[in-house]
Formats: sequence, structure tokens, C-alpha cells
Amino acid sequence: MAIKSYKPTTAARRQMTVTDYSQLSKVAPEKSLVESLKTNSGRNSYGRITVRHRGGG
Repeated sequence: MAIKSYKPTTAARRQMTVTDYSQLSKVAPEKSLVESLKTNSGRNSYGRITVRHRGGG
């Protein structure tokens, strides 16, 4: 990834830089290689609710 820098048309633009994402792939990842993230619904490693108002349905 490259860093895009702007021409100094204003004082703020003089220091402005952004990441250029044009070289990254826009194709969706291969389905067989992707693993879903497991959500814990506010439970800790013991299975107890530690964060209120999460999950339940």
C-alpha cells in the first residue's frame, strides 16, 4: 500500500496523508478458507454473563 499525499491548497492539506488502498484485492475471499468468528455474547471463559444486555434472542 502506498501513502497518498495532497498538494498544499490549504494549511490543513499541507500535512494531510492517507493510505492508498487501490492495490488491495476487491475480490471476496475463498469461502472454503474462511472461518467464522465465534461471538461469546458477553460470557467469560467460565460461561458466566459478565456483560449485560448481550444476546438472548
